[in-house]
Amino acid sequence: MNEARFNPRFDEWADSYDSVVAGRDPQYREVFAGYREILTRSVLALGLPPGSRVLEIGVGTANLTQLLRETGYRVTGVEPSGEMRRIARGKLPDLDLRDGHFLQLPAEETYDGMISTYAFHHLTEKEKGEALTGIRHLLRPGGRIVITDTAFLDTTSKRKIRLEAFEQGFDKVVRDLDEEFFPLLSEVGELFRCAGMAVEFEQLNRYVWLMKGEDVDR
Repeated sequence: MNEARFNPRFDEWADSYDSVVAGRDPQYREVFAGYREILTRSVLALGLPPGSRVLEIGVGTANLTQLLRETGYRVTGVEPSGEMRRIARGKLPDLDLRDGHFLQLPAEETYDGMISTYAFHHLTEKEKGEALTGIRHLLRPGGRIVITDTAFLDTTSKRKIRLEAFEQGFDKVVRDLDEEFFPLLSEVGELFRCAGMAVEFEQLNRYVWLMKGEDVDR
């Protein structure tokens, strides 16, 4: 993975990110519709007891991290953008936060769960598979993965969303759909299976799906 692939965009977006997820940018309003509920549902999907060690990939501005800690989880976070890390540390100064990404994870620990929101689509399909395999090796037996991100039921759904964004003049959303790596659910399901995990899907808004994986081979 090119570590700097999207970092300039993340760095530019860092100061306005919380405003965007709150719905103040019309272009991204549907992408982040129900944002707080999406984060809450993602944390609930982990379903681990308080005190569990959780790895969060793509901390961003630490909105999900705050909920994880309020739930009682011990969180280690990784985030590739220096500007995002700056904001996250401002909110949670004592957070164990590392410079890293899906393919560069702290391997000195094992974890009860892994969670990520709005980040998995930055990986190519090959990288997604490598990431899931690597994460599984860091999970303790019975560990869980929750990935919540934009994905599509099928190519027809993806084309329809892009056409609507184009017709509305949402050039930033169209750019994202064209340049980033938003998967189909069938592709994600196969990647989880190849990594030795069962996966369940739940749609949370028009763009976003919750993907919950569990280890089935150990």
